[in-house]
Amino acid sequence: MRYLHTMLRVRNLDAALDFYCNKLGLKEVRRRVDEKNKYTLVFLAASEDEALVTESTRKGRDAPLVELTYNWGDEDVGEARYFGHLAYEVDDIYATCERLMKAGVTINRPPRDGVMAFVRSPDRHSIELLQKGAALAPQEPWTSMPNTGHW
Repeated sequence: MRYLHTMLRVRNLDAALDFYCNKLGLKEVRRRVDEKNKYTLVFLAASEDEALVTESTRKGRDAPLVELTYNWGDEDVGEARYFGHLAYEVDDIYATCERLMKAGVTINRPPRDGVMAFVRSPDRHSIELLQKGAALAPQEPWTSMPNTGHW
């Protein structure tokens, strides 16, 4: 398992970038603007982690990062969920989810696509699990398993 990022929802992207970049000293390393779904993701790295981010790009997903998520408009995400989630890359998302289920963990968003799943900690923190490398072929029971609760 490898730590990837922590996602934080922000209400004002400019104010957030001013704080995290200009005041705290993080550096923007990647941005994704999604016109269709009306959100912007901005990925930030600490100065001493820039080499890790550059190196990890050659291996797959960038890490370690802070992901600022700005949903366009006046969305009320409820549950004080401006802290979004922790993300970890795993070698086998199906085996990881199966092990977690056997340990009594609810899979809130099953890995139906062979790429991504979400679970929640006992304190209701969301944890995103991402398949390392290419997506695994869809398989049961994950393909037909419904979402449960929030993530």
